[in-house]
Amino acid sequence: MVKFKENTMKSITRILTKPNPLIANSLLQNLFSRSHPKHSSSSTSIRSISSSAYNYTQLESVPKESVDCVVIGAGVVGIAVARELSLKHGREVLVVESGPTFGTGTSSRNSEVIHAGIYYPFNSLKALFCVRGRKLLYRYCKEHEIPHEQVGKLIVATRSSEIPKLDALLNRGIENGVDGLRLMEGYEAMKLEPELHCVKALLSPASGIIDTHSLMLSLVGEAESHGTTFSYNASVIGGHREGNKIQLHISESSALKSWDASSPLHPELILNPKLVVNSAGLSAPSLARQFCGLDSGVIPTPYYARGCYFTLSNVKTPLFHHLIYPMPEDGGLGVHVTLDLNGQVKFGPDVEWIDCIDDISSFLNLFDYSVCKDRSKQFYPEIRKYYPNLKDGSLEPGYSGIRPKVSGPKQVPADFLVQGEDIHGITGLVNLFGIESPGLTASMAIAEDVAAKLITN
Repeated sequence: MVKFKENTMKSITRILTKPNPLIANSLLQNLFSRSHPKHSSSSTSIRSISSSAYNYTQLESVPKESVDCVVIGAGVVGIAVARELSLKHGREVLVVESGPTFGTGTSSRNSEVIHAGIYYPFNSLKALFCVRGRKLLYRYCKEHEIPHEQVGKLIVATRSSEIPKLDALLNRGIENGVDGLRLMEGYEAMKLEPELHCVKALLSPASGIIDTHSLMLSLVGEAESHGTTFSYNASVIGGHREGNKIQLHISESSALKSWDASSPLHPELILNPKLVVNSAGLSAPSLARQFCGLDSGVIPTPYYARGCYFTLSNVKTPLFHHLIYPMPEDGGLGVHVTLDLNGQVKFGPDVEWIDCIDDISSFLNLFDYSVCKDRSKQFYPEIRKYYPNLKDGSLEPGYSGIRPKVSGPKQVPADFLVQGEDIHGITGLVNLFGIESPGLTASMAIAEDVAAKLITN
């Protein structure tokens, strides 16, 4: 990135209107440094934004700029949306990301699996977007040489009582349009995977693995080459309705980190976009609640489920050649075997329901991603149900991710929520809520749907 050298509001207006990827990393930061002094407090206490945190009478003094499209969040879905809008529809897109680069949240903390579309209720958005997205994703990977492999998946029943659930998954997958599914007897599956133990299995040849970072890097490059600007270290902290549009309140991320919650929270820039996509992932519901004038009744309650991964140590040759999945559990798909493109075996994720965090920490992705080594004690018995030869002491802490859910423990799993004007009544705004798994697989299909909702307005 080259340094942004223009120092006049006229230059900023020109660049915001016609994004230039060469100055993406300093686009908003240059304005912030001139518009408002840095906050001096170093407090990191719990900070939630309330309606009283904004002094709306002072918004008139905040610099304002008009832009075409704003995508909030540079995860894989936000990037895919930006690419879709710029490449397919010729729109000028500004992606505002609170982190230092793209894909620092859920997009980089998952199993990196290309799902087939088996698990989700018929005609749900998860089913439709997963099946469509998988086809788009495989095609994109081949055309752009993104590292991936269609390794296939075995969903296993480890005891006879699970066989009816396996049959149900087969029927659901067929209903969703997943091709190539086949039930196998236990001995057939164990011929494919000698380390596996099961009484029956469902083979899904369409499932695969992908290098998520390479995918996002390619999507970012395409979006930038078609005029999208990515502005990192900049946070959308709220907004307000003006007429039938949302105006966005922007602050430098570093200023949020030092905000002490005792003084009013002032945006450092107000953007007036024609189109807005709230693709903020874990913080999408919290952010939507800061859009003054948006009906709070349409915003779902967020739930957070942390999932830890453990790697298998001291293994010289790959133990498995397929993804191995047990029966789904409450909140997830069970502690499964995931392979990376180097053949390393990972187990996870588990499900740990965690409390909400304050708004500012949510915006800045300050969730607890630590992996406690003692948590492996819960992994061993689950893994040994299908991999009985797992040795004590062979699991090492890997990493963790957090699922952005809109349904909680013991509740029926919620579908993706893609809310346009027909739901909330605001022109040019799409909110994306609960984009958990299979969000990676579905990303390009979600992008198509979002663009269709916005471009028809």
